[in-house]
Amino acid sequence: MRITVLGCSGSVVGPDSPASGYLLTAPDTEPLVIDFGGGVLGALQRHVDPGVVNIFLSHLHADHCLDLPGLFVWRRYHPNKPTGKALMHGPPDTWSRLAAASSPHGDELDDFRDIFDLHSFHDGQVFQYGALQVEVRLMTHPAPSYGMRFTDPSGAVFVYSADTGICDAVYELARGADVFLCEASWTHSPGNPPDLHLSGTEAGRIAREVGVRELLLTHIPPWTSRDAVLAEAEAEFDGAVHAVVPDEAFDVIAAATRAARGARL
Repeated sequence: MRITVLGCSGSVVGPDSPASGYLLTAPDTEPLVIDFGGGVLGALQRHVDPGVVNIFLSHLHADHCLDLPGLFVWRRYHPNKPTGKALMHGPPDTWSRLAAASSPHGDELDDFRDIFDLHSFHDGQVFQYGALQVEVRLMTHPAPSYGMRFTDPSGAVFVYSADTGICDAVYELARGADVFLCEASWTHSPGNPPDLHLSGTEAGRIAREVGVRELLLTHIPPWTSRDAVLAEAEAEFDGAVHAVVPDEAFDVIAAATRAARGARL
């Protein structure tokens, strides 16, 4: 698996990054974009034809989905528009929310099921996507938010926290991940609202306690210090830690495969 960062700014588009969006590619698997916040459609064009991707939405806050009306236009009106439907998975109210967001008039809904085959996530769901096994868990967040765990045939595991506060589900989902892409929206403080976001400290603690190999920090808003969040995570977790930026790509390699490659070297 390879994860390419399209956007990683938390809550809003930043001065140097789109909002949340991540391109996942793997052999024998169609390209997948996880979340589609503001600016993601433009960033996606640097990496792959937007007409060939499928979509997984963790939740329906604007910074995770509101560039999709632009993708609807692309799929319907591009001179070389794709044939058939793309796949979309998201929370149960995805159709009504996005149909309203893409409405041409205030009293109409844009029924985008002409271009997308739509499926709803539910907590504990496990299904196959191409060569990947996908597990979905409901996080704790004001809008229903679904974290995702992807496992490839070699056993490599990539986990995306989605937006979440501290909860059992994020620990369970991230356990033993080779790469954990985790939100860290603020620095640690007892005054932070509960059940909303994670601090750098909390992201680092989760990674340490569940045996993550590599921690990638994301969803850092423009008003939060990236360096401070990174320092908090590094103080809790002695493995590899990085705060992502757009256009970076990360290969997800199983621990056994890493060890075998190291032995050959």
